Amino acid sequence: MAKEVDTRYTQDRELSWLRFNERVLEEAKDESVPLMERLKFAAIFTSNLDEFFMIRVGSLYDMTLVKEEHIDSRTGQTPEQQLQAIFKAVTPLYKQRDKVVEQLESRLRACNICRMSMDEMDTKERKQVENWFQDEVRPILSPQVVDSRHPFPHLSNKTLNVVLRLESEGQQSLGLIPVPQSLPPYFTLRERGLRYILTEDVILEYAKRLFPAFSVQGKAVASVTRNADISPEDETYEVDEDFRQHMRKIVKKRNRLAPVRLELQGGRDDRAIDFLCRQLNLSREQVFFSKSPLRMKYVFSLEGQLPPESKTALCYPPYTPKASNFLRPEEKVLPQVLHHDVLLFYPFQSMDPFLHLVREASSDPDVLSIKITIYRLASKAKLAEYLCAAAENGKEVTALMELRARFDEQNNIQWAERMEEAGCTILYGAENIKVHSKVCLITRRDKGKIQYITQVGTGNYNEKTAKQYTDLCLMTARPEIGEDAAALFRNMATANMEGNYKQLLVSPYQLRDKCMEHIDREIAKGRDGYIFLKLNSITDRKLIDKLAQASQAGVEVVMNVRGICCLLPGIAGLTDRITVFSIVGRYLEHTRIYRFGRGEDAALYISSADFMTRNTERRVEVACPVLSPEVRKKIFHIIDVLTSDNVKARQLGPDGEWHARKVGSAPCCSQEVFQEEAIQEEQSIPERPAKPKKGKESLWKRLFGRGK
Repeated sequence: MAKEVDTRYTQDRELSWLRFNERVLEEAKDESVPLMERLKFAAIFTSNLDEFFMIRVGSLYDMTLVKEEHIDSRTGQTPEQQLQAIFKAVTPLYKQRDKVVEQLESRLRACNICRMSMDEMDTKERKQVENWFQDEVRPILSPQVVDSRHPFPHLSNKTLNVVLRLESEGQQSLGLIPVPQSLPPYFTLRERGLRYILTEDVILEYAKRLFPAFSVQGKAVASVTRNADISPEDETYEVDEDFRQHMRKIVKKRNRLAPVRLELQGGRDDRAIDFLCRQLNLSREQVFFSKSPLRMKYVFSLEGQLPPESKTALCYPPYTPKASNFLRPEEKVLPQVLHHDVLLFYPFQSMDPFLHLVREASSDPDVLSIKITIYRLASKAKLAEYLCAAAENGKEVTALMELRARFDEQNNIQWAERMEEAGCTILYGAENIKVHSKVCLITRRDKGKIQYITQVGTGNYNEKTAKQYTDLCLMTARPEIGEDAAALFRNMATANMEGNYKQLLVSPYQLRDKCMEHIDREIAKGRDGYIFLKLNSITDRKLIDKLAQASQAGVEVVMNVRGICCLLPGIAGLTDRITVFSIVGRYLEHTRIYRFGRGEDAALYISSADFMTRNTERRVEVACPVLSPEVRKKIFHIIDVLTSDNVKARQLGPDGEWHARKVGSAPCCSQEVFQEEAIQEEQSIPERPAKPKKGKESLWKRLFGRGK
């Protein structure tokens, strides 16, 4: 008999995520956001929904195939019931997105930025498109008739296909034209402004020419979404097979797994839809209709084609990450970190100081080794090049490369090979456990003594996303942190996930228990207790129940949760001391902060871990205590600004819906505050003093002393 689930203060994970994505769509409606940026938010909503179906719906679909019944710990529902709720909730989101895109494109037309249809083009423009189709498109198309003599082909994941219902001599057939991925997403017309037509619309227009023996009864653009929730640990492979080769095979499977969604843009032809559903083994409730383009990534490339005056009016003002006032930019980073802890706050501050630290270490004669955990890298990564240079300079470089980072597997495989060729030691983590921590350890020998420089972050070592995601990066030479980091790398190299650490909180065997101990200490304080958590998501039932217990004991719990929140706040007698808010803005909120207690002596951590079961039980994650008074002061300030946000913040109600906060006399947009503060802090960094005369101390030494 299934265990009864307490659902009084919890909600479904998937529906909570869909509400978060609806929040993204709200940004596309926000009149204070520039028009082109609003269209980008609609595109982000679309790509988010794609990934949701590939991963979450795919995972639930897998669960329906397992004989053992699975009951969700937050809702008490079966996977089948969850899927039904998802399909029901998604349909109105398509309608919302279509309305928003239509309105935005209409307003962009007033700025002479037009997504064109063939019907509205003049003769000259139609000739341009026709020439492009004949010269560039038609030669690489592979039209196919599906009938009794031609079997239904495989439709790859998220590729576009023009689908036609054909008729010849009273016989019905299906026509398919895959849209080649080698083609650009749109064709730009050589006329005034930015006028363009999507490639699939061009193929749709001239599709009849490709089937001259048939009459076209109906046509549309179709896209199949397939289950992409591949778990490499569930796949058997030969013991002597290189794990990289194994992962290549796994990634290839992503295009061939079971369909979970069919999207159609254009006409609704019931006969064609029924045929596609039978071939793809989908129900009609898994078919979704769209007026907007099915693939909207092209939106991000439009900005580069705008004239300067249009870009100024329609896009966010450009922003370059600033220098940190924890560092003197003219000085080397490594000796400064040896002297005092340094905090970087992306994207408001630049990632460059951390990259400079690794580059300096690669050629420092006193550096013995560099160890790092890598989950995601940019396709062009200075960090990886510096690690290769360190290995080529004779340093011991060990990179624990997570090849199972979803959708970045191929990129990580390529970097692993490049780094191994340079002499780096590449490890792949423990079986069944992903390494998601963000830790770099530099070991030096100075005057016969070992020194550690440890970097711990909340985000990936990805130089591209460091300009788009909010994250914290702590660099410290504190020996107690370094010793724990050294033990962590030793343990991971020997697949020992149960190590004990004095300062760091490490999952899968310690982090959750230690956090619950901190919560218990706040519970003991009653109404004097305080907890602040900044997370991307919270789904872990044990932590949810412990936070509810804290609320019931009178502890004030404030949570900044960007996405999924399975905990419902404000339930009388259960979670009424818990406040949950979310911020969606120009930058993706990605920072994880744990604070337990009020005042300056509160326990404070930055972490790679959300409060999700996958983070607490199936991943190596690290939370690092923040011990420097200056760094603690900075993070406390960040918390204060976040909790004051009443512009982009939305508050979660007991009904599971996000509600706008009341804007008082002083509106506060936290990301704008952080951006402006970063500009002011960079301006406040003193210029490098003139080189002192012999016998006199430098200003730097007079201000900060001679070191530890």
